[in-house]
Amino acid sequence: MKTVYIFLAEGFEEIEAITPLDLLRRVGIDAKFVSIGKTLQVQGAHDILFIADILFDELPTTMADGIVLPGGMPGTLNLLDHKGLCTLIQEYYNAQKYVCAICAAPLILGTLNLLAGKTATIYPGMENKLTGAMPSVSPVCADGTIITSRGPGTAIPFALKLVEIFAGKEVAERLTADIVYQK
Repeated sequence: MKTVYIFLAEGFEEIEAITPLDLLRRVGIDAKFVSIGKTLQVQGAHDILFIADILFDELPTTMADGIVLPGGMPGTLNLLDHKGLCTLIQEYYNAQKYVCAICAAPLILGTLNLLAGKTATIYPGMENKLTGAMPSVSPVCADGTIITSRGPGTAIPFALKLVEIFAGKEVAERLTADIVYQK
């Protein structure tokens, strides 16, 4: 079974975290919320309280198949400030594992210099944070093992791209129909 970690920091954009978790779990992917804080409880940007599955410090030493970074403010900046997470992101990138970020969170990848020569997208007006990338206005960009998306309104196509990557195109197409998503 494939595993995907979705990292939560205080002030994250809720829809950008729950949508990938929900859709990945619907197709049998072991998606888990990971709190980078000291407790499993993490408050979203819109005062919705989430309970993570695991704390960052309790992550297994074996790598998952991919990681997801939800955006939102100040959630994105809180993720960026977590040195252990930044090290982990670099390790996943170096191991050619999927590193996925939505909304403001692609700025983390730009800050870590992981976007050189890659096509990437980010929340409108933040394109200058995609250091080294070829900015796009596409709802979702997949370039190698880097997947980026623009914001809350692109959470479903972003999550469906993750389903395609981790479960296959046919599964993603079936799920698209099941949830009555109109492209």
